[in-house]
Amino acid sequence: MSSPLPVPDRLLASLKEFLALESASGILLIGAAVLAMVVANTPLAPWYNLLLELPVAVTIGGAGIDKPLLLWVNDGLMAIFFFLIGLEIKREVLEGELRDVRTVALPAFAAVGGAAVPAAIYFAMNQGDPVALQGWAIPAATDIAFALAVLAVLGDRVPLGLKIFLVTVAIFDDLGAIVIIALFYTESVSLTALGTALACLPVLLWLNRRGTGELTPYLLIGTVMWFAVLKSGIHATLAGVVLAQFIPIKVKGNPGSPLKALEHDLHTAVAFGILPIFAFANAGLDLSGFSLDYLLHPVPLGIVLGLLIGKQIGVFGFGWLALKIGIAQLPDGVRLRELYGAAILCGVGFTMSLFIGSLAFDGSAATRAFDERLGILVGSLFAAGMGYGYLRWILPAPKE
Repeated sequence: MSSPLPVPDRLLASLKEFLALESASGILLIGAAVLAMVVANTPLAPWYNLLLELPVAVTIGGAGIDKPLLLWVNDGLMAIFFFLIGLEIKREVLEGELRDVRTVALPAFAAVGGAAVPAAIYFAMNQGDPVALQGWAIPAATDIAFALAVLAVLGDRVPLGLKIFLVTVAIFDDLGAIVIIALFYTESVSLTALGTALACLPVLLWLNRRGTGELTPYLLIGTVMWFAVLKSGIHATLAGVVLAQFIPIKVKGNPGSPLKALEHDLHTAVAFGILPIFAFANAGLDLSGFSLDYLLHPVPLGIVLGLLIGKQIGVFGFGWLALKIGIAQLPDGVRLRELYGAAILCGVGFTMSLFIGSLAFDGSAATRAFDERLGILVGSLFAAGMGYGYLRWILPAPKE
C-alpha cells in the first residue's frame, strides 16, 4: 500500500488534474462551436432553430417557468456554471492563490486592465449608438477553458507558473463579469420575487453556522432562490454565485470538505456537459450572404479589436505596471515575454463573451443588422492562433 502524498504534492497533483480537465473541456468547446456553425449553415438549420426555440414549461401549483430551450440553457444550466465559479473563488480566497497579496497583485491588475481596455476600445468604436453600446462588456471576458486548451497543445514547454497566472486572471475576470451582469444587465426588478430570494439567505446562513455538512438542504434552498431571482428580473445565474458562498469548506468532526467535494463533482458535468451544450446552443452563426462588411460593422469589429488588441494592452500593460511599482512579482519560471503570451491568450473570450452578448442584445431589433457572435468567434480564434504561435516561438523546445 503506497503512502499518501505530502500536502504540497497533493495540491500540485490536484492543480494538474484541474488544468488537464479544463484543457480537455476547451477542446470539446471548440468541437461544439464548430458543430453549431456547421449545422446552422446546412439544411439542418431549421431543425437547429426549432430545437433552440422549443418551449419547455415547468409548473408547480400556480407558479412556473415557461421558456424556450435556449433560455433554459442560458438561465438554468449556466447558473450551475456560475455556481462552480463561486465555489472556486471561495476556495481560492480561503486556501488557494488568492490568499497571498503579492501573488494576487499581478493577476488582479492584469484582470482589471484586461477588462477596462477592451471595453474602452469597444466604447470608442460604438459611441453615439445607444443600442450598440449595450455590448460594451462583451470583449472584457476571458475563456479559461479555451485558453488552457491552447496551452495543452504546447505540452510541458509551458511553465506551471504561467498556467497558474492564467487561471487566476480568469478567476478575477469571472468575478468582474458577475459584478457587471448584476449592475448593468438587470432592467426591471420585481420586489416580491427579490424579497423571496433574500429570505433564502438567512436560512442558508443558519445551515452554514450550525455546521450542516449535508449538501441537500443547501441545494434545495438554492433552487428556490434561483427561481425567485429568475422571476425578479435579475439574471438567475447570480443565484449560483451567492449560493456557493454558503457551502462550508470545512465542517467540525468531518475530515472531508463539502465545498471541495461538490466542486470536484461538478467539474466533470460543467466541463464536458454544460459548457459544450452552451457553446452548441449559442455559436450557431448563419453565414449565408456573409460579406466583409458584416465584420466591419462597429459592433463585431469593436469586439475583435477589444479581444485581440485591448486584451494584450490591458493584461500585459497593467501587469507590467504592477511589477514596475513593486507591488507584484512574476510567478516562478515566468519572464515578461511569457507573460505577454498569456496576455494574447486572454483575448479568447468565447464562453463568457457569448453569454454577455446574449444578455446585451437579447430581443434587440439591431441584431438583424449585425451579430456580435461574429466578432466573438473571429476575435477568439485569432487570439488563440496568435497566442499559440507566439508561445511556440519563444518557449524552449520540447524535451526529447
